[in-house]
Amino acid sequence: MHRLIPLLLLVLAACTEMPAPTTPAPQDSPDTKVQTDVRVRAGAAAQRFVTVVETVEPVAERVCRERTRGMNCNFQIVVDDRPGEPANAFQTIDETGRPIIGFNIALIATARNADELAFILGHEAAHHVLDHISKTVQSATVGAVIFSGIAALGGADAEAVRSAEELGATVGARTYSKEFELEADQLGTIIAARAGYDPVRGSAFFTRIPDPGNRFLGSHPPNAARVEIVRKTYAAFKAGNI
Repeated sequence: MHRLIPLLLLVLAACTEMPAPTTPAPQDSPDTKVQTDVRVRAGAAAQRFVTVVETVEPVAERVCRERTRGMNCNFQIVVDDRPGEPANAFQTIDETGRPIIGFNIALIATARNADELAFILGHEAAHHVLDHISKTVQSATVGAVIFSGIAALGGADAEAVRSAEELGATVGARTYSKEFELEADQLGTIIAARAGYDPVRGSAFFTRIPDPGNRFLGSHPPNAARVEIVRKTYAAFKAGNI
């Protein structure tokens, strides 16, 4: 299970990891200087993340309330502090229905500016506003039923039917995944823009991650398509058309 820490701990970490500037003593070794520099940069990245969350989260909650009825819009932002994990962000829902958005340390550290963090946060919040989790579950359920039914009608044994059910769930879950990602990019652009950030600059994050291309049943659309929808949406936002 992912070990998550509340945003408050990140704030405290930022405070403890950012010592007051001092003049290095002559006896400081190169290793000590490197470690100090790493701590300062980590503290700066943490503080930037905290600022983005404080700015974007209220906007995301307003957009959620504007566009939904009866949905829990009280976002909780958490940080996965496991070391060595690839940069990642995610959205899920806890047992009470409260939406959770998670960032891991690697993503916070590798984001080059606040616009990237704001766009990613807006994107993950958009998944919840657009109810993508429940829609994915529904698609997976339908796929599982269809595939297992076909296998059973074909005379497959119990094990083969279970395998077909699992395959059907996977196919069903991925049927609309690319569409959902683009929808989240579009609404995430609006959320970030309403919070005062530049989502086009933020979408530059896509240029530094592997491009999934346009694979059959792939979970994400090509990076170029994502950048393009951000660009068009932001242009429409600035023109007052959305």
